[in-house]
Amino acid sequence: MTSPLNRFIALLLCALALTTVTSCRSHKETTVSTRTPGDVWGKKAAHKGKGGDKQGKGLVDEQWARLDIKLARHDNKALYRELKRWLGTPYKYAHHTCGEGTDCSGMVMQVYLAVYDKKIERNTRRIYERNCRPIDKDDLREGDLVFFNNGKPDAPISHVGIYLKENKFVHASSSRGVIVSDLDQRYYRTHYCAAGRIID
Repeated sequence: MTSPLNRFIALLLCALALTTVTSCRSHKETTVSTRTPGDVWGKKAAHKGKGGDKQGKGLVDEQWARLDIKLARHDNKALYRELKRWLGTPYKYAHHTCGEGTDCSGMVMQVYLAVYDKKIERNTRRIYERNCRPIDKDDLREGDLVFFNNGKPDAPISHVGIYLKENKFVHASSSRGVIVSDLDQRYYRTHYCAAGRIID
């Protein structure tokens, strides 16, 4: 026959074991993401991002993601400097303020005003229709605009970015804010619909 003291110790040990199990479970349920800005903008994001593909085409390395690249003599340094200022600006529909929030056409409009002293339309489709002359994708050069739609046949233009070189362009992604992407990334290959050069 067990003594009351032994029974009390056994109950105490059971209670302690239950508390340990319960605290482990609640810890797992409240785990939060510890991703850093480097994960989002650096190599990890480039390799795991939505737009990458299994062949590794179109991955944006860390230097390009931050526009920390060596510029050639003929590169428009003012354009790269201005776009670098915009990197990381969160997406905010119908806004166009560097560092605070912007949508795609808002960023393009402000960059063109700052770098080229040109006023262009505020709406993506109107930029293409009123401010651009269409060009072939193979003719893209620094400062040209690239346009995208939702991927469905005959869908209207709904997104715009500024082309740089080596297939890279800067745009305001609705999920990641202002970033550098590559036209070879699967998402942009399938959603690309036009390229345009701003009319003088």
